[in-house]
Amino acid sequence: MYKNFQEHLQKELQDIKEAGLYKEERIITSPQDAEISVSTGEKVLNFCMNNYLGLSNDQRLIDASKEALDQRGYGMSSVRFICGTQDMHKELEAKIAEFFGTEDTILYAACFDANGGVFEPLLTAEDAIISDALNHASIIDGVRLCKAQRYRYKNADIADLEEQLKLAQAQRFRLIVTDGVFSMDGNVAPLDKILELAEKYNAMVMVDESHSAGVVGKTGRGVSELYNAKGEVDIITGTLGKAFGGAIGGFTTGRKEVIDMLRQRSRPYLFSNSIPPMVANAGIKMFDIMKESNELQDRLHENTSYFVDKMKSIGFDIKPTESAICAVMLYDAKLSQDFASALLKEGIYVIGFYFPVVPKNEARIRVQLSAAHTREQLDKAIAAFDKVGKELGVLK
Repeated sequence: MYKNFQEHLQKELQDIKEAGLYKEERIITSPQDAEISVSTGEKVLNFCMNNYLGLSNDQRLIDASKEALDQRGYGMSSVRFICGTQDMHKELEAKIAEFFGTEDTILYAACFDANGGVFEPLLTAEDAIISDALNHASIIDGVRLCKAQRYRYKNADIADLEEQLKLAQAQRFRLIVTDGVFSMDGNVAPLDKILELAEKYNAMVMVDESHSAGVVGKTGRGVSELYNAKGEVDIITGTLGKAFGGAIGGFTTGRKEVIDMLRQRSRPYLFSNSIPPMVANAGIKMFDIMKESNELQDRLHENTSYFVDKMKSIGFDIKPTESAICAVMLYDAKLSQDFASALLKEGIYVIGFYFPVVPKNEARIRVQLSAAHTREQLDKAIAAFDKVGKELGVLK
């Protein structure tokens, strides 16, 4: 039976390759950092990592991980409610709740699990989910697992959100769901207006802060800090795998009763191993670092402003951004691949994004800035973009 299916897959894969859209994995042979080594032997500057605060290779987190290995072992070999909960897990959950100004937190193996496990335990066919059209795939998949009525509004479009909320008045409970920062464009959800509509139409609000926590807001507490709305968002999901150390692990934080119900019924929590002690202890250390100083956030914001301003000044089409994501618009899918390949030859590691990751004819290079980048590294990347842009006819 597999032979027929194999031939089908081979044809599909060949079509992807012929279209110039086949995804090749580049191999890194060094720790994750602003400068990395790749398997071909070169050292390149990394501008496509989610390492927003430069903590992925931070010695303080490495030391905390080693300490946990010595004190609590390598892995838990169990789910939380059986025998998979250590004191470190509870301490990290408390740290996350304190950071976001929420009542309680629940940990997951990844934010994909957090989003996959949040809707079905809380809402039924009597209820409604109103979701932004550009929400992350994990939110989309999580919504699919829930029997609630589904409404979708155009990206960050408040007028369309209001129309969907009017339609959703037929349901019992309503939950508005949005990314804090939309990962492909870098724009921030208009949380102030979303909360106003939630109040007007008696709806709850959920925000995925994966690309905004640690980044947006003066102290990196996400879009709720940006809009001075601490404690007003009912459910926040996020990850330890981006700004918060870059390892693995996700969380949902918010209202006490919501978190308690997730502990009782959320399937990814109930049926997946606890995060390893070394990840939990590094997470605790990371939140301590952020509480002590705002140095990393300040450096990130400075780097982002500098890079975006310079790229605009030399003529690139840049999506409006309030995050550390800079979308350099090229529109053509193959051009985005050729551009990324040419940049790699210049020592700049970026990735071209195209359909289905972004809408058709919306291909781009997504540049992600980090507090780890130096001014010299930023200037080298800008010069490389300028050179390749002219060579490929993007710039005059």
